[in-house]
Amino acid sequence: MNSSLLRVALIQQQAWPDKARSFAETERLLEQVCRERSPQLVLLQELHTTHYFCQVEDPALFDLAEPLDGPSAQRLSALARKYQVVLIGGIFEKRAPGVFHNTALVFEKDGSLAGYYRKMHIPDDPAFYEKFYFTPGDALRNDGISGFTPIGTSVGKLGVLVCWDQWYPEGARLMALAGADLLLYPTAIGWDPNDVAVEKERQQQAWTLIQRAHAVANHLPVLVANRVGHEADPSGQGAGIAFWGGSFISGQQGELLAQADASSACYLVADLDLARTETLRRIWPYFRDRRVDAYSGITQRFLRP
Repeated sequence: MNSSLLRVALIQQQAWPDKARSFAETERLLEQVCRERSPQLVLLQELHTTHYFCQVEDPALFDLAEPLDGPSAQRLSALARKYQVVLIGGIFEKRAPGVFHNTALVFEKDGSLAGYYRKMHIPDDPAFYEKFYFTPGDALRNDGISGFTPIGTSVGKLGVLVCWDQWYPEGARLMALAGADLLLYPTAIGWDPNDVAVEKERQQQAWTLIQRAHAVANHLPVLVANRVGHEADPSGQGAGIAFWGGSFISGQQGELLAQADASSACYLVADLDLARTETLRRIWPYFRDRRVDAYSGITQRFLRP
């Protein structure tokens, strides 16, 4: 591998209510990609330690939550240290009684916690009832750090965002303005099995397009890790969700460097030239030409009465 390149990987997998089974699948694929391809950074999908429980509103499911230094975090730390990779994993975080977050944890190669990101945009849609479980991340944390702040690591500054955040160009832009070297989106998204095929295709294409657009608009590589497999509605009343996979790695101009299919548990790998960001920003100076004096309306909820 060229020493100027950063080798990154992501893992796409199925998950189950049994944390041990889900984590075993994570470990299987992590061991495989580290043994076969020796990445420096590995991204795991959103809530990879368990099923996507937000299909229903059930107070008993809060028992799945863990503190920032709980068992799942300790296990991720050990894996980062074992394989000498920067590892991004996700947990259902219990911050305090009644305060829970959807949180991405970033571990350094030595297993130390480099930082964390609490999901900022929280959806509440049919079968995605996340507002019942998750408090939005703080716009300004107690330590004075913005919620949209890259996490510094030995391989670069990581603009980590989570799932529903991927639809918001504001989050990607703020991460870029704060010096992110790449954008990472651990994700859990899929189809209602009752949707017709053409609607399923429109949804997945829109999802891929919006994130590739973040790469183009900010000249940053983008990594997106989604899950696969049908997960039944725990209440037995709904159709469940058919998670559509499609995980991908994009270069700084939105070019697809690697993409997974809709059903396979697998890993993806790409070699990124982070120096291309500055080269592209010199030729396509979006940041120079931004009219920061004219954007005050962006902080308003809506601009018409």
